[in-house]
Amino acid sequence: MAPPLMSDEEYAQLDGEWRKIGLSAPARRALVDAKLYRVSDLRKISLTQLTELHGLGKSAIARLKTIMEAKGIRFR
Repeated sequence: MAPPLMSDEEYAQLDGEWRKIGLSAPARRALVDAKLYRVSDLRKISLTQLTELHGLGKSAIARLKTIMEAKGIRFR
């Protein structure tokens, strides 16, 4: 049996950094579902893995890459 989905309130508690960045709701949900809650968490995955997340489009990925560059963070 699949685990229960999170409520909107639970997502809202976890997607704060993504919301501040201005990512769309599908992109935020995809990142939270992948247990990625902060820009620094993107170190845990590769760019290929990020692009495979359902809900992340080209615009969201470009924004994340720009922010990562500014913070000196690299993908795995």
